[in-house]
Amino acid sequence: MPTHLTAVLQQVLQNTTNLEVLQRLMTPDAIYVSLNFDNPELKKIMPWAGTHKGPQSLRDVFADIQRFWKTLDFKVTDAIEQGSRVALFGSFTYKSNATGKEITSPFALLARFEGDKVAYVQFLEDSYGTAGSFKTGGATRFQSDPAGKEVEV
Repeated sequence: MPTHLTAVLQQVLQNTTNLEVLQRLMTPDAIYVSLNFDNPELKKIMPWAGTHKGPQSLRDVFADIQRFWKTLDFKVTDAIEQGSRVALFGSFTYKSNATGKEITSPFALLARFEGDKVAYVQFLEDSYGTAGSFKTGGATRFQSDPAGKEVEV
């Protein structure tokens, strides 16, 4: 059975586009970090990537996500609550509304609370995989192994 703060966080996740609920469950200056703090390249593909402030911005982020993807599955497999922090782990499956490609990704979410309200959320996923659900063609070259050859994906 979820503890109090975990239940509050689950309510936020179940109401990501309901501004009235978000304003009730989050601090007015709550920070939401989606995938990274600030990556202009990734933001071109997924405009919600980066740091956002306030319940309205969380609503806007999830409205964009729903515009870009259909959520086929979202499951929390583990929850850890320690003091004023909650961590959730699990997986989700999205289907791109533009390409029809599906992606299943693990996720990790950290939330910090001020009293009973969410003040900070950081959401991490397989950004390479999720961005790949929008790929329409072309190849990119990478050189990760200093002793190896360049690879093309």
